[in-house]
Amino acid sequence: MQKDLALLMGLQEIDDQLGELERSKIYLPEMITNLENEIRELEKNVTQNDETLHKSQSEQKIVELEIETEKSELDKYQKQMRLIKTNREYDALTAEIDNKKKIIAEKEERVLTLMSTIDECREKMGELKKQLEDIKSRNNEQLNMLRDQASTLQAKIDDKFIKRKVVIKDINKQIVGVYERVRKGKGGIVVVPIRKRACGGCFKQIPPQRIQEIRRGDKIFACDNCGRILIWTDDESN
Repeated sequence: MQKDLALLMGLQEIDDQLGELERSKIYLPEMITNLENEIRELEKNVTQNDETLHKSQSEQKIVELEIETEKSELDKYQKQMRLIKTNREYDALTAEIDNKKKIIAEKEERVLTLMSTIDECREKMGELKKQLEDIKSRNNEQLNMLRDQASTLQAKIDDKFIKRKVVIKDINKQIVGVYERVRKGKGGIVVVPIRKRACGGCFKQIPPQRIQEIRRGDKIFACDNCGRILIWTDDESN
């Protein structure tokens, strides 16, 4: 019976490792995706900032040309003022001049806004590129490690299943049945040590006589409360 108990502990260790590997199949892809998204998000910010910079620079050139055109027309109207002969012509030309001045002022204000945006983009570009460089350096190292783990994950799982079959083959089938049933129902640890005269799984107190029987190790005992298989260890916390 001691052999079966030892094999059960080995089986439980394998199952715990399998559980961790199966969980890795979920969290590894999530971790990889999160790291990749972090890089992509910064790359997107760099691209958007660069696009805003170039768009603002292009618009600034266009608006400055428009201002020159408007100023040329304004100068033409101002020269015409010397040639007008009627109040009606004067009023019409004055309205045109005022409108041109308004248009020029609005366009000059737009140029100032664009220049401010360009300065901000240039300043931000250096910061964003530094952040991207740092994130890529850090994340790519982690990504390589995680991808390596993911690529060998299924092989590790397959190997554990082979080892599990080998161990189960040498354990009494009835005991295996109890183990499988409890593991399916409770999940996690099935074989638990007695701790301070209580079940190490649910912490229910165990009668002294039963503890002595478990200590002898010549029979498999399960907790009356949770059904977990109980074992005795020489841990001083018992």
